[in-house]
Amino acid sequence: MYNSRKFLFLFLFFAGASFSQSTSFRVVGYYAGRTIAPDSFEVEKLTHLIWCFGHLDGNKLSIANATDSSIIQQMVALKQRNPKLKVMLSLGGWGGCEHCSAVFSSDSGRKEFAQSAKALNDFFKTDGIDLDWEYPVVKGFPGHAYSPDDKNNFTALVKTLRETLNPANEISFAAGGFTSYIDSAIDWREAIKYVDFINVMSYDLVHGYSKISGHHTPLYSTPQQIESTDHAVTLMLNVGVPENKIVIGAAFYGRFFKMTSAGPVDLYQPCEFVTGFSYKYANDSLIGFTRKWDNIAKAPYAINEQRKLIATYDDERSVALKTRYALNKNLGGIMFWQLYDDKFTRGLLDAITIVWRDGYR
Repeated sequence: MYNSRKFLFLFLFFAGASFSQSTSFRVVGYYAGRTIAPDSFEVEKLTHLIWCFGHLDGNKLSIANATDSSIIQQMVALKQRNPKLKVMLSLGGWGGCEHCSAVFSSDSGRKEFAQSAKALNDFFKTDGIDLDWEYPVVKGFPGHAYSPDDKNNFTALVKTLRETLNPANEISFAAGGFTSYIDSAIDWREAIKYVDFINVMSYDLVHGYSKISGHHTPLYSTPQQIESTDHAVTLMLNVGVPENKIVIGAAFYGRFFKMTSAGPVDLYQPCEFVTGFSYKYANDSLIGFTRKWDNIAKAPYAINEQRKLIATYDDERSVALKTRYALNKNLGGIMFWQLYDDKFTRGLLDAITIVWRDGYR
């Protein structure tokens, strides 16, 4: 076992003072929590806060109810505490883009959607839109349509949004952090012309449909698991995505998997997904577990031999290393899903901030 907070401060102490803080570095938090909670978090440590999720009503972006509207209004009010904070609306999410392939296949559908996005940004005084279409071209949520035509239609969508939204509004999208998405789903050289940044979902790389255990959000690949943050970044750079538009992802939640064979309770073993857990409850969730560190993946995990469970997650140490990685590679920043899973203070957002603002002074 190790003390992750002690490691974080020792790591930062020895990191040296050779790297100045990046003024263009983004710290992007998604928020899908309760109405009463947004102002309880340290939003001064964010550059962007993304509300989740709007969905399609016909061809239009729709905010479902008064509760959602209240949350958005509370998020915008947080600019009184952090005047530089950008608050963005998002579309979709896992299971939330059933009709995206069809709606965005026509010029009229794209235009009506863009006009509705502009109207909502104008009404709420928000700062842009994040597209969380999971996924164009490749299979996503079971039963949702996808097509090879999605690739060009996605480019046409972000182009239409850029032409329609106010000039100050930002456009981002959540990109799958796995090989088949990066290789197939997006026309990177064209689409990146119209977006401000890309939120790489370098988590859920071992997910609810996985049958072999592994790290769901590792920084580096291992001999047994190629999918990782670094692997996704390398692929994106190789297809021409500018480094300053790549925002890597951290997970403020973990996943439990149960072993399904008589083999060891460990990584890379037959398993089935059980449930997730929030980082803010990790100490309670991992009672009875032996915590471990993979020095190749730069990722924590934990095992419970008696219950035949393995947990995979991010912690302070791995999030600090991801932040340092993004800074050292001059990437556009770090994002995470999601703020509601963090502690109000001294959580994973704090671990990011220590590296970003203080770690290289």
